[in-house]
Amino acid sequence: MKYMFLIYATGEEGGEGDFQAWMDYDKSIRESGHYVTGEALSDPGGEATIVRTVGGEHVFTDGPFAEGREVLGGIYVVDVPDLETAKEWAARCPGSSEGVVVIRPVAQF
Repeated sequence: MKYMFLIYATGEEGGEGDFQAWMDYDKSIRESGHYVTGEALSDPGGEATIVRTVGGEHVFTDGPFAEGREVLGGIYVVDVPDLETAKEWAARCPGSSEGVVVIRPVAQF
């Protein structure tokens, strides 16, 4: 089953924290065979564009506009047997100690 880890950072460094810890985690999840994809966002607290459709018109706004202090810093998608395994990998993610990691199942169509 595929799960997405949404990694939210709370610090001013945008969740970069201990770079070596991130490199070690990335290597271990890739070597485990569970890795599907993952990306870090460039300047997570900075540049973004929001698009909404209002009255049939597309409206573009500079963002991001987060309600809280947490900003989305990156994602991983993993393919694991169950939620318990996803929880284990999310708990190992450095983002869980620097911010929060939200685990969401990926829809299978």
